[in-house]
Amino acid sequence: MMKDKNPNDVTEQIAQHYAALSPAGKAIAHYLQKNPIAVLSQSTSLIAEKVGTSKATVSRFFRQVGFESHQQAREALAALREQGVPVASNHSDKQHFESEVQNLAATLQSSSAEELNSIAQLLASAEQVTLIGFRNAYPIALHFRQQLKQIRGSVRVLPQPGQTLSEDIIDLIDKDVVVLFGFRRRTRQFKFVLENIKHCKTVLITDPTGQGYKPQVDYLLVSHIGSDAPFDSYAAPMSLVASLCNLTYSHIGEAASDRVDAITDVYERMDELEDPKR
Repeated sequence: MMKDKNPNDVTEQIAQHYAALSPAGKAIAHYLQKNPIAVLSQSTSLIAEKVGTSKATVSRFFRQVGFESHQQAREALAALREQGVPVASNHSDKQHFESEVQNLAATLQSSSAEELNSIAQLLASAEQVTLIGFRNAYPIALHFRQQLKQIRGSVRVLPQPGQTLSEDIIDLIDKDVVVLFGFRRRTRQFKFVLENIKHCKTVLITDPTGQGYKPQVDYLLVSHIGSDAPFDSYAAPMSLVASLCNLTYSHIGEAASDRVDAITDVYERMDELEDPKR
């Protein structure tokens, strides 16, 4: 068993046990603190070679900082990344492009045209659309609002900066449509929000870790965001939002075009946008 209750962050474990390490152990610690990806990408032998020590010393080091072996430390770091925690890597530009394409393809394949059309019909006909997003999902919700507001009215984003949710959620009625964004590392509020919007038509846009919430919503769309890079990419959910907005535009039809024209006229009269001829 591991010596510590939950030694999932290798760098934290190193810092916690650093004072008790031998000089050779501290040399390994210095190397791994500067190159945390080495835990994932390098063998025990290669780490030993880089530091100028023995393989046995490296194996002993991982036990001293709370793991049974280097392999267990590697698995712990990989699991941490799966939770959405940024972990240093040697992810290349080519790999980034490939993972983006894979995420987009997997996201579009997991959503049927019929399902997307049904959601777009809801967005087109709802008396009010409420978009809820926390943390990294909040900018996506904001972008969704910006697009929908150009083709229909009564679209809002929650939570408002500095405000709590309860005052706004209490006003939701069964004719409202709520789109909730919930990607990994969701806040503790998330499940309580779901419980309090179940009387509305609900759409959940999430990553694969949120599929367990499917019974609690009317529609669930899975968007892939992960890769081997330190940070998740939200290109796929943004693409999904664009697709839904385009479909909603089609369902609203002429009224959407009229609203776009009216907004464009106000832009010009208020001189809010840069002249494209400049």
